[in-house]
Amino acid sequence: MCAVPHTCAYSDKCWSSSSDTTYAPLPTPIDNQILAALPEEEATRLFPQLKLVEFPLGLSVYESGDVQRYIYFPTNSIVSLLYVLKDGASAEIAVVGNEGAIGVALFMGGETTPSRAIVQSAGFAYKLSSAALRQEFDRHGQMLHLLLRYTQSLITQMAQTAVCNRHHSVDQQLCRWLLLSLDRLSGPRLKMTQELIANMLGVRREGVTAAAGKLQKLGVIRYVRGQITVLDRPKLEALSCECYAVVKKETDRLLPHHASSLSPPL
Repeated sequence: MCAVPHTCAYSDKCWSSSSDTTYAPLPTPIDNQILAALPEEEATRLFPQLKLVEFPLGLSVYESGDVQRYIYFPTNSIVSLLYVLKDGASAEIAVVGNEGAIGVALFMGGETTPSRAIVQSAGFAYKLSSAALRQEFDRHGQMLHLLLRYTQSLITQMAQTAVCNRHHSVDQQLCRWLLLSLDRLSGPRLKMTQELIANMLGVRREGVTAAAGKLQKLGVIRYVRGQITVLDRPKLEALSCECYAVVKKETDRLLPHHASSLSPPL
């Protein structure tokens, strides 16, 4: 029986598996906080139009200048929004997980963006066509309200990331990045190489290696073969700069988990 109670992109394979032959049910729309906060009437109307898609590590969801035709709602995956320079150098401007959506340009009116979106932690997402999203926006319901609030939280994250990259050490930036990523995962482990982290932060790999080594010596993390396990989250938060707390506070304020705690739509 399909683990997803509506249109399922994997109707012939309703369980996900990994190399260790463990199986788990595929995520449902309510694993994304925006979709979970929709009132029953809107959910009943929208959920059948969603399609579950796999987000493997390193997948390009969209590139700079691409016309965006879908909005994506991650469930158990994490996507990095990156800005890439002409010389190939890149830096992360925001990270998106199950709290948000990929493709805000669709409803902001631009349809394209100079940034690119790359999957940094594999998993799944639900996608909705631009036509269906616009139809829903025309109803002026909770989806419109939720996505506008989410956009405000995303702008806050982008602004705080710019400040952090300019004024704080690589050690502090790594702590912030780890915490933001952990908030979007169900456990304390991240599969990520130091080279990829360096690309995300826009710093040299040697700097990330040194910063990760310090955290490991302090017993905050364990890093083995591309997998980072956070052992002491309170200490990690203490070592991070103020940027993480600013982003988390604003995200929690703007994106409560339940629609009942939101103010009515405008």
